[in-house]
Amino acid sequence: KSDSDTYSCDIGDAQSRAKLTVQEAPVLFKQELQNEEAKEGKQVRLTCELSKPGTPVKWMKGDTVLHASEKYELKQHGTVAELIIRDVKSVDA
Repeated sequence: KSDSDTYSCDIGDAQSRAKLTVQEAPVLFKQELQNEEAKEGKQVRLTCELSKPGTPVKWMKGDTVLHASEKYELKQHGTVAELIIRDVKSVDA
């Protein structure tokens, strides 16, 4: 997308110009979330992989947006996004 601009070829007495518009490719899941089972009190790691690094990710439980806390750790490295849920309880299902 950052390559979108007007480009020109200059030969001194004349110029030729063209406008380049780059359309961003849609972000897709290369690897989707997988169902997990865990024993109460343990830690669970949910992982997904995206087609484009640095894509903003929003983690949700039902309709509630999750934020980093003692309970939830949110990580993102390149195309991989992870949610770590600590000390799982039955209400976390």
